[in-house]
Amino acid sequence: MPHERAPGAPAAGLFAPRVHRRVLPSPTRRQLSERGTQIATTTARRLGPLAARQALHLRRGGGLLPASVAAHALRLMCEDLGGTFMKFGQLVASSPGLFGEEVAEEFRACLDTGPPVDFDVVRACIEADLGMGVEEAFAELDARPIGRASIAVVYRGVLHDGRVVAVKVLRPGIELAVAADLRLMVPLAEVVAKETGEQIAGSVLQLLDGLDQQLREELDLRNEARALSHFRQLLAGAHLTRLVVPEPYPALSGQNVLTMELLDGVAIDDLAKAATLGYDPAPLVEEVVRAFFITTVRWGAFHGDLHAGNMLLLADGRLGIIDWGIVGRLDEDTHRFVVRLLDAVLGDESAWPDITAHLTRVYGQAIQVGLGLDDEQLTVFLRGIVEPALTRPFGEVSLAAMLEAPLVQAAKARGARAHERPLRAVALRLRTNRRMRRLADEAGGLMSDFTRGAFLLAKQFMYFERYGKLFLSDRPILADQEFLSALVAGVPR
Repeated sequence: MPHERAPGAPAAGLFAPRVHRRVLPSPTRRQLSERGTQIATTTARRLGPLAARQALHLRRGGGLLPASVAAHALRLMCEDLGGTFMKFGQLVASSPGLFGEEVAEEFRACLDTGPPVDFDVVRACIEADLGMGVEEAFAELDARPIGRASIAVVYRGVLHDGRVVAVKVLRPGIELAVAADLRLMVPLAEVVAKETGEQIAGSVLQLLDGLDQQLREELDLRNEARALSHFRQLLAGAHLTRLVVPEPYPALSGQNVLTMELLDGVAIDDLAKAATLGYDPAPLVEEVVRAFFITTVRWGAFHGDLHAGNMLLLADGRLGIIDWGIVGRLDEDTHRFVVRLLDAVLGDESAWPDITAHLTRVYGQAIQVGLGLDDEQLTVFLRGIVEPALTRPFGEVSLAAMLEAPLVQAAKARGARAHERPLRAVALRLRTNRRMRRLADEAGGLMSDFTRGAFLLAKQFMYFERYGKLFLSDRPILADQEFLSALVAGVPR
């Protein structure tokens, strides 16, 4: 099985499945213009009526319309535009702690409902990729998809030996659409982030930077085939027998097609259907969390997109984990930071100053400048945010409040309130934010391996917050401290 060692990793340490990111095409000016026009017209069609309705509501003395109203229009826009926009929708759907339950539920369809694809086009893609006819490769291949995601469409098939499979096929032309979206969106996000320094603008830019890396990986399905084999072996070695990763079939797979074992189950957050299975999903969620920590701490690698649509409750009482197109890979420095963070939360007092020192090394003086704290105060502040989030029960944790804390502290450092709207207060905030961003950029922290790894980890914790509140509301994410202590103790320092 092919591996690659993470850059700079110790001999005993970090291994991840080999990856080759697809080189995206360079859209022509005409193609960029056409995609830009499509984005503009779709935005106007879906959001124009909403803007008019909001303006009328304000003229009549009302306030802002409910978030669920805007969410419906935004979700339709994402579905119409597909590709990169559906990725944003998936993030919203899986993060009710940040966006609210109503908004997240509205975007739930983005997890598994993309636009349809003509099956004749799919057939041609399969045959070109595999070098054989569909009838030669499969005894049966249903023309109706069982899954329509943002990047690929999945069909049910049967091999000639009777094994039932899932056949994942990249959407034809998706690489050009993704390339055009990134070419159009990244420069705009860069300007907004640079000129405002606002956290939301910086987060969008980080998301786009991460998407650029991740989508290049997802757009070559051979990466996912290697990841399936790799993590099947890791989970088997860790004796996590209740978790299932599909078996890939390399002879019937290629860059644009992946044939794998079909796992027929129920999405973990579909509570009505899950109830018909007759067992409690909570122990399976605990096992997923345990698996995440095992692969992250031992090998610096983890499933990078573990939203609800990728976790299936199976009839036999196991949990299927699908869609391994995005794998998080931590470089040695980021891996060490994660381990020290766990050390700190598990009781090692010496680890908290190490965490502060690491962040200061990555981002320079940007953090202290923005928050108005020296190293000792910053350590206390970080501990006050991180420790409760990992040690309190899921039902008491709010990731939104955790992310809000730096904004509140930054405003306090300026003698203001976090969301003050007077022009003078806004201007002061923008000046401070721009300075913070410039300092972080000069230190090399922005768009670094650490930032990318931390962003993927933070996204996964947003997803865990959802599952945790559903099934483990009375337990913290670090509930099994004996297990975690033994796990981090086994990592070479």
